[in-house]
Amino acid sequence: MMSRRDSALMRKDTSQSIRRSRIAAAIAVGIFLGCVFAFLYPDGFFVSTPPIHHSVDISNSEVASSSCDSSERINMLKSEFVAASNKNAELKKQLRELTEKLRLAEQRKDNAQKEVLVLGEQQKAGLFGTVKGVRTNLNVVPDESVNPRLAKILEKVAIKREVIVALANSNVRDMLEVWFTNIKRVGITNYLVVALDDGIANLCRSKDVPVYKENPDEGIDSVAMAGGNHVVSGLKFRVLREFLQLGYSVLLSDVDIVYLQNPFDHLYRDSDVESMTDGHNNMTAYGFNDVFDEPQMGWARYAHTMRIWVYNSGFFYIRPTIPSIELLDRVAGRLSREKAWDQAVFNEELFFPSHPGYDGLHASRRTMDYYLFMNSKVLFKTVRKDSKLSKLKPVIVHINYHPDKFQRMKAVVDYYVNGNQDALKPFPDGSE
Repeated sequence: MMSRRDSALMRKDTSQSIRRSRIAAAIAVGIFLGCVFAFLYPDGFFVSTPPIHHSVDISNSEVASSSCDSSERINMLKSEFVAASNKNAELKKQLRELTEKLRLAEQRKDNAQKEVLVLGEQQKAGLFGTVKGVRTNLNVVPDESVNPRLAKILEKVAIKREVIVALANSNVRDMLEVWFTNIKRVGITNYLVVALDDGIANLCRSKDVPVYKENPDEGIDSVAMAGGNHVVSGLKFRVLREFLQLGYSVLLSDVDIVYLQNPFDHLYRDSDVESMTDGHNNMTAYGFNDVFDEPQMGWARYAHTMRIWVYNSGFFYIRPTIPSIELLDRVAGRLSREKAWDQAVFNEELFFPSHPGYDGLHASRRTMDYYLFMNSKVLFKTVRKDSKLSKLKPVIVHINYHPDKFQRMKAVVDYYVNGNQDALKPFPDGSE
């Protein structure tokens, strides 16, 4: 039988065993929880977080710095864009100029090839006195894309691709009416007025006169509307270019001209430019050897010079050739840069030879008969006083030497058309 002492010892051992089990369980739970927190909070459960305001300060400074950099970058990009745009515009201008030069070069090449076809292979020189050079250049290939609207008008108006052209604004309205009235009376139908303002365009339409008005052009319109006779005259070299590019021969006419016959019946058409002269006799009209005397030179005192009076830029026939177009370009170019008289520039470009620093124009030219294509100096100073010459009927009379143009134009009509032999007598030889 178990004693009371043994029973007490047994209870004591059981109590200690339970206590140890609880301790072991607590330790196990602690280790487990430690592992869980270690996994969830690897940096520690009580790690302090840096103040947020520092990050905000840093972010604000970075934003401000970034904003300044962006503004500078934008301004730099704008400057680069403007510079690139200017450069692009300049390159486009150069491209247009090079394209035009290339086109002209191709036309020259095409004309040269055609000349070879016409003339054949290189030839030996013929017998003495039988050799003649080529005077008549080939026409350019017509390019209707230059001005389709003008091309349609010329297709209706021109005869054998020839047309009389006059530029006019309202300042010369009265003279223009005399001009086209006598053109109609002679029976000429292939003529065209380039109207430089609406007043002239409306006048021509009301009188059944063929008219063409250019598209608005600030450079032309500012001069055309208010310009005088000489200023308007300078515009023709720009305007005529399109006519030649379209493949038409033009008889350019100022409006202070009275038509008495059809001029197309009296042209040679063998040169690039066929012009009336400001000369008044054979020497001044067709050229002469003018001897310059310089006594101090002794034996070599006499120097021979060649003289000719200028062509009149108010009445000339021009064919659609490369040299003709080059002439128009040269004159128009100089008039845009220089304050010069268009007739002086016209003659300088036609006659000045090539020399160091200057390439002359290789255009063929012919002087018109000054009794058929008569200037007003020839008429009033010579013809009206000569019994034989006064019976001749000129093709045209150009009142270019006298300022009272309208009155003298009417007198010429009265004299040659109406037969009034006294119509020219009231006027002096020159101007008063």
